[in-house]
Amino acid sequence: MIRALRLTLAAVLALLLLADQLFPPPLPGRAAAQAQVVLARDGTPLRAFPDRTHVWRHPVRLEEVSPRYLEALIAFEDRSFWWHPGVNPWALARAGGQWLRHGRIVSGGSTLTMQVARLLEPAPRTLVGKLRQIARALQLELRYSKREILQIYLTYAPMGGVLEGVEAASRAYLGKPAQRLSASEAALLTVLPQAPSLLRPDRYPERARQARDKVLARMLERWGAATIAEARQEPVIAQTVREPLLAPLFAERLRRRNPGLARIETTLDASAQQSVEQLLAARLTVVPPRVSLAALVVDNATLEVRAYAGSADFSDDERFAHVDMVQAPRSPGSALKPFLYGFALDEGLIHSQSLLADVPQSFAGYQPGNFQASFSGPVSVSEALQRSLNVPAVEVLERLGANRFVALLRRGGLKLDLPRGATPNLGVILGGAAVSLEDLVGAYTAFARGGISGRPRYQVTAAHEESRMLSEGAAFIVRDVLESGGPVARQVEGGLGVRRGIAWKTGTSFGFRDAWAVGVSDRFTVGVWVGRPDGTPNPGFFGANIAAPLLVDIFSVVDDAPPPPRVPPASVAEGRICWPLGTRSESTPRELCHQERTAWLLNGSAPPTFADRLRDNAARYTDYRDATSGLRVRKACAEGKMLAVAMARWPAAVEPWLSSALRERALPPAWAPACATARGPEAGLRIVGISDGEIIRRAGSGPPPELRLAARGGQHDLIWLLDGRPIGRVPAGAVLPYRFAEPGRYQITVIDDAGYYDRVEISVR
Repeated sequence: MIRALRLTLAAVLALLLLADQLFPPPLPGRAAAQAQVVLARDGTPLRAFPDRTHVWRHPVRLEEVSPRYLEALIAFEDRSFWWHPGVNPWALARAGGQWLRHGRIVSGGSTLTMQVARLLEPAPRTLVGKLRQIARALQLELRYSKREILQIYLTYAPMGGVLEGVEAASRAYLGKPAQRLSASEAALLTVLPQAPSLLRPDRYPERARQARDKVLARMLERWGAATIAEARQEPVIAQTVREPLLAPLFAERLRRRNPGLARIETTLDASAQQSVEQLLAARLTVVPPRVSLAALVVDNATLEVRAYAGSADFSDDERFAHVDMVQAPRSPGSALKPFLYGFALDEGLIHSQSLLADVPQSFAGYQPGNFQASFSGPVSVSEALQRSLNVPAVEVLERLGANRFVALLRRGGLKLDLPRGATPNLGVILGGAAVSLEDLVGAYTAFARGGISGRPRYQVTAAHEESRMLSEGAAFIVRDVLESGGPVARQVEGGLGVRRGIAWKTGTSFGFRDAWAVGVSDRFTVGVWVGRPDGTPNPGFFGANIAAPLLVDIFSVVDDAPPPPRVPPASVAEGRICWPLGTRSESTPRELCHQERTAWLLNGSAPPTFADRLRDNAARYTDYRDATSGLRVRKACAEGKMLAVAMARWPAAVEPWLSSALRERALPPAWAPACATARGPEAGLRIVGISDGEIIRRAGSGPPPELRLAARGGQHDLIWLLDGRPIGRVPAGAVLPYRFAEPGRYQITVIDDAGYYDRVEISVR
């Protein structure tokens, strides 16, 4: 008998296990529909994506729900939850007795596990439906722990309309996470699933209050009279249910990256995100139609993104709101210049005060101009970077090499998007390639991270992708130069770098299509882009006047801490250098040091000024003076004792731009009377045959006009320049024929070996 009973029980158990395998419950993540929610780092929903039935659901863990809610839920719905096997036999017996007595189901005796079974697989409220629900509850208990079953309930419990789960209801009705529920709010959300359509607090606050008070009455013994009395006095007030919509383009991006994942946790800071979005929205009042804005904030220590705005207004289709400009490749204008100077420092080509020529120049036919269409003559590397001068940047790039520049950027993690079939050229430093805001900000983090750039991280689980962009010393020097601001900083209220210890750079692409500003503090790197996503021009909008002020405002809300003092790394030291040679003061004879400056030197190196592009003469040369008069002489015409004098040449291109005081010191004195014929009868070098402002016309339909360029005076060779571009070199006194193929205004300059020059402007028609 006992043996037969055992066999029978074993057979029943085997059949039950077989049935469980053949007919598994609709477990979440398999048969159940899945909604998705993208969360900020503190759990704030950024954006929720409904499941295929258009239900809003925010998956939540037990530890992220208020303990008061869990207490109220267990006490009100299922006091024996923690010990029953899925069904409560006493409650079922009571419900069965009521059914026999009344001929219908009066109370179902459902446990929380049975409610979860009904949520996952709805069944009719009949005897068969109840039996099926019991079977499913037993299956769930076999497969899940009590905490896991409770967590399913917290996620799927109906809360009215399209809302499911305590977190979705708390956010939608109360505007707060379920972790911060008060006793009154916990009681309200506990009872809501019993009649979610009838007890919605946003529509039926009085019904919801009465139902809430029933739960509070049940909790009197647990919470105490004082807590219950206070909770009863709290009114039921619910906000209008609306979809969470922070960082919408970012959320969509993370959703595509994590298909099927119900809960997507990100690194965004909800407060910073909201502030950045508000700042961008406020800027829309001062920009034209179809202009959008984008911003990105990255934590330097972790590379985690704290704020991400891909467009200015997600609801404004006229501004291409659904185009994510954080990812879009666009021309960066001058925003790559800091990396160029950093690479040149690492290559030993320059120091922070190296002499550069901001004058009209031609680089193998490429003739860059400055944004302000003016030139400054001799400038330092620091001045060129602070003022974002184009010609000096191209001069440095020519020395470094465009191919090497692009390769070094790629090594550092920033890949440039060149036009199809194109190879790197000198135009790449002025925006002749494309980058995304995301990649540019990641590259700029190198200036706060000892020269190591990184890829922005959007999830805590994302891998750290880092690359060595610059040496620690080069990164320090470039950041220090950018922090000091220069004249451009004064265009932005207060001067961003001086006021907050922020290194920043602007950029404007050709035709005013893109305006950029990127800034680096100790804590954050922030990037801003302004423009039209369709790539059409936006005249008058450039980095300094539209993007930089927004950068200032973003830093003011995300990083208001005063910067600590920074100490140069061991590889960086201050040193005194001399112009025009660019060498250390202590190793340069006093007479060759026309101007002394304090520079940052990397690895103790003081590279000399670049070799002259216009003439082959050495930077140092020997001149001769009459011992009595001090006038200039040569051996052939000297009448008395002759003294050798060491001289330093300035680059020929900048000599016409020297101040009168510098010219007096840098250039030789007048010739002695006996040597007057050595350089001609004139007191200086003069262009002859054409005058300043002259108009040259083509003769009818004849050939383009040709001028015979000539000058009086001059020593040795004469260098002729047209708009800064060398067009010929002839001996002093010789003529240079030149044909003007195109009409326009031209500047003609002649320079002799001694540094004298003359210049005229003409019009060709």
